[in-house]
Amino acid sequence: MPLKIVIAGGGTGGHIYPGIALAKEFMKHDNEIEITFVGSNQGLESKVVPREGFKFHPILAGGLVGKKGVQRWNSWLKLPASIGQSLCFLVRKKPDLVVGVGGYASGPLALSAGLLRIPLVIHEQNAIPGVTNKWLGKIANKIAISFKQSRQYFAPDKVIETGNMIREEIGSLGGNQDSKSGNKFCVLIFGGSQGAQSINRAILEALPILRNQKDSIHFIHQTGNKDIEIVKQTYSEHGFSAEVEPFFYDMAEQYRKASLVICRAGATSIAEITAAGKVSILIPFPHAAHNHQEKNAEVLDAEEAANVIYDRDLTGEKIAEAISDGMESPEKLKEMEANSSRLGKKDAAQKVRELCLNLLNETNELKARGL
Repeated sequence: MPLKIVIAGGGTGGHIYPGIALAKEFMKHDNEIEITFVGSNQGLESKVVPREGFKFHPILAGGLVGKKGVQRWNSWLKLPASIGQSLCFLVRKKPDLVVGVGGYASGPLALSAGLLRIPLVIHEQNAIPGVTNKWLGKIANKIAISFKQSRQYFAPDKVIETGNMIREEIGSLGGNQDSKSGNKFCVLIFGGSQGAQSINRAILEALPILRNQKDSIHFIHQTGNKDIEIVKQTYSEHGFSAEVEPFFYDMAEQYRKASLVICRAGATSIAEITAAGKVSILIPFPHAAHNHQEKNAEVLDAEEAANVIYDRDLTGEKIAEAISDGMESPEKLKEMEANSSRLGKKDAAQKVRELCLNLLNETNELKARGL
């Protein structure tokens, strides 16, 4: 019988792509393995997972963190249904292992796995865990963490520091790659899978300030759906070379071309940036749960691998200054690239796979002994 694994999570690319990285790592060693993702039909996972060639099973789930009023009540009302759906799915599927990779679908599925005594691994991506993973840590068999700072929040005998899982095609970047698009200084901008309006606005404000350097700069800009037209129009009006899309599926190619990355400080973005050995301007999302994005960004800032601009201080002038500094200080940029690369953990998916297999071996040994 092939090994059956369920990976639960989603909502954003930051939760989906680590799960996909793990799934591909499993498939690389055993293409008979059966992997199913569980998430929400409203989340990005419903599009990305099938596109990546994996089975997708939707449950009714909604986020609680950051929600207020009617939205929060709707999420609470969905919770019993999502647990019921998760229990039914797991009873039918009979997986050998469940892996929770974060996001609002991860909680109900991981809880249900605990209730059914299915071996459970959770992956904590951030330096400061959220409430859900702190609670799930009590019932999980093993916990993979991305930052050593997370260790203090979980039982020591369950925790293994693996790093955050990234796609192999991004992990293969780094080293002596050509970091320019043509002969231009290439700036890659994204605000997560949904875009970030404050970053989009600051970039557009920076364009007139950078007008004397426009022939030397190329922008690659993931805007999200809301700002796509205004961003395209503004680049065109100011005469800048730019590739503008609401979402890039081929992020490895975009990282390869980038001389400088400007983005939020989500755990997966940081893992990808460091694995690719890129310098970044990190703008932490100010409303992230438990302020975890600022904590993530400060880890890179302390190692001189990135510069941080807080959202409250974000202006077009600051963005323009950061881009100009990068263009005018190539030696400093190289030093920061080396620092970034040193922090990258390209083997995280491999380590999490090994953790999962070790847990399965332990479980099978206990079953064989009748325990």
